Amino acid sequence: MNDADEAEPQDKKAKKDKAAKPLPSTPDEVEALIRRQKRNQRKAWAEGYMTAITAMLRPGDLVMDCGANMGVVTAVLAATGADVLAYEPDPYAFSVLEQKFANTPNVTLINAAVGVGAGSIRLMRADNFGDNPDGASVKSTILDGGRRIDAENAVEVTLLDFPTLVREHVAARGEIAFIKMDIEGAELAILETLDREDLFTNIRAMVAETHERKFKDLRERYKALRETVAAKYPTGKVNLDWI
Repeated sequence: MNDADEAEPQDKKAKKDKAAKPLPSTPDEVEALIRRQKRNQRKAWAEGYMTAITAMLRPGDLVMDCGANMGVVTAVLAATGADVLAYEPDPYAFSVLEQKFANTPNVTLINAAVGVGAGSIRLMRADNFGDNPDGASVKSTILDGGRRIDAENAVEVTLLDFPTLVREHVAARGEIAFIKMDIEGAELAILETLDREDLFTNIRAMVAETHERKFKDLRERYKALRETVAAKYPTGKVNLDWI
């Protein structure tokens, strides 16, 4: 018997096992399945969108990675030759960025949170940060009330006023080519301000991950923001379904 003959029964068994997996039957199981499917769709969109973004970026363009974390998106953006400003408040994640981009001249690392207002602020970490800092650092937030956040495990970090940063960079460059924002709830006030003050005008494209599920008290504001953004801007310019 050759290898193909041995593999065939294994393939059939795998297909049979997959087919035998029970379908969701309870409302919670159905809801969980729908969430996974939506997340998979958003992930596929995000990957395609980044391909388009990197194709349009050129050396000399300015991009901002807010919530850079371990630098996955920063690296993709840096490879285009664009000037990348990477903002990351968590000291642990920032130390990873410093090692990763030490020899990347077009990446500027800023160890600060972005928000509406400036000064210093408490950055709260996830309840499993001590066990898994690489994975948990992505959840660090300056916003109270987040799910699975240990408010006692917090560090003081610098807070920069993001609308002011946008105005300054637009004044210096004429436009900002691209902004990615994934800042665990703090994006809501920023996006509301950018819209209210018409600051999206000189941003070529922006994506943000919103965190309605983590901050229940803010869901009505998120809903209103989504409706406003959808009515004013094409999805290629401002999209709130980043993942």
